[in-house]
Amino acid sequence: MSGGVDSSVAALLLKEEGYEVMGVTMELWREESREELAQQGGCCGLSAAEDARRVAQTLGIPHYVLNFRAAFREKVVDYFTAEYLRGRTPNPCIACNRHLKWEALLRRSAELGADYIATGHYAQVGRLANGRWAVQAAGAKDQSYVLYPLTQEQLSRTLLPLGAYTKEQVRDLAAQAGLPVAHKPDSQDLCFVPDGDYAAFLAREAPDRVPGPGNFVNAQGEVLGRHKGIVHYTVGQGRGLGIALGRHVYVTQIRPDTNEVVLGEDDEVYAQALDCDGVNFMGLPDLAQPRRLLAKVRYAHPGDWCTAVQTGPDAVHVVFENPVRGVAPGQAVVFYDGGAVAAGGTIR
Repeated sequence: MSGGVDSSVAALLLKEEGYEVMGVTMELWREESREELAQQGGCCGLSAAEDARRVAQTLGIPHYVLNFRAAFREKVVDYFTAEYLRGRTPNPCIACNRHLKWEALLRRSAELGADYIATGHYAQVGRLANGRWAVQAAGAKDQSYVLYPLTQEQLSRTLLPLGAYTKEQVRDLAAQAGLPVAHKPDSQDLCFVPDGDYAAFLAREAPDRVPGPGNFVNAQGEVLGRHKGIVHYTVGQGRGLGIALGRHVYVTQIRPDTNEVVLGEDDEVYAQALDCDGVNFMGLPDLAQPRRLLAKVRYAHPGDWCTAVQTGPDAVHVVFENPVRGVAPGQAVVFYDGGAVAAGGTIR
């Protein structure tokens, strides 16, 4: 229970279905000041635990706060920092889901005697005709993309009660049940970077490792100007570059070895193909044979059709039917087959 309305209603629905429910809040990050409590809330600190406790009290269920701070720093914050320093664009929420909200929490939930874990994600989980477990896309607020790393064993012990609901319906259910978080705003930023200033966070986390200013260059290596540090940019970015060339340009590549940010025209931001690794096969056991799938290269991407084929134990090569914009190394690519997550990995 994150202290938000979604996980609170997930607990409510499960209780109404007859499950014996206990609420667990994962303490992941640092303490908050009173100003931060009022302005940002969040899903990882003291305010989240207090909101979750109040909801659990309203529902009449036990509530536990478990300390996962050390694991969160190692698996999420350190990963986030390392990826940015490599010139890549990480997805810390996926790392948190994989290593904390499922892997670590499943171990601890067994100690508490739980058969399942449940979350407030907007997605559905079920068994496919081929016998494999898979996450299936939900409605307008579909969050299946961030759940692609879940294993077959984890999915068999996962309940996702909100898959058939809209956000508006969830808030209505919370209000009808008198839950104190019914109208609590959603978290918009990373819990450990609540102000959204990733570069400033990285400067605090790794002051001796964050690269300083360097050159903007074009694909031919010609210097176009100076940038303020590679951690300020991501592939596909076209705003806030701090350079005036008399035309719209976009980040097409980040080169940490030379501390260069490559700029190009709009057509240079599109990719016809990609390679990914760290692939988790979910709805499909493998991609040994080329297969036509729908691929999403970022959370808000509606998806593009591609042909995907396995090139190694956890590696896949992808060729798109039409060029795709903003394919960023470090981000996840998630493959769908008939609305279910077939597989997913990290763009290399």
